[in-house]
Amino acid sequence: MYFFHNPYPFGSPYYPNYYMNRPVENMYTDPNFYNQWTHPNGNNQWIHPYFEHSSTQDRGPAPFVVNIEEAAEQNKTYRTALWTGNYLQVTLMSLQPGEDIGLEIHPHTDQFLRIEQGEGIVEMGRTPNNLNYRRKVKEDSAIMVPAGTWHNVVNTGKGPLKLYSIYAPPHHPHGTIHRTKADAQAHEANHF
Repeated sequence: MYFFHNPYPFGSPYYPNYYMNRPVENMYTDPNFYNQWTHPNGNNQWIHPYFEHSSTQDRGPAPFVVNIEEAAEQNKTYRTALWTGNYLQVTLMSLQPGEDIGLEIHPHTDQFLRIEQGEGIVEMGRTPNNLNYRRKVKEDSAIMVPAGTWHNVVNTGKGPLKLYSIYAPPHHPHGTIHRTKADAQAHEANHF
């Protein structure tokens, strides 16, 4: 099994030491395959991409591949930063029945949220007292929140609401893990 056709059979001009038609099996057994990149903790110890989401370690800004649906559905924390780069951040969230993210605004950050499991309501508006945009959301719903927009997501279902969020630029510190909403609120109170 091979990746894809490479018009540069002896390496890419962008990655001269990287042979793109390398068999997939060798990708995991060849110790030199990942040596061109440095792991976030600096030790070149890479985990098989299929299992990378099982760790709560923020993998950014190193190259990273994950089954985002599985990662979101398996997440049990209120918020975990999965990947934080210089210009973008991916976080996983799990809201318990009746729980909400909390009314918030990101003045300089656009946000994308995707529901992977459960159902809820999203509210948005220009002021906290006028959330005139209200929609039901469920599995496979995508929510776009422009910078400077007040917003909240409420879990209205009987089970956890599992989602992932993309911030551009990043909003939370690298490696953020909030096990509960109370942890997140305490951190934000101390941080700001």
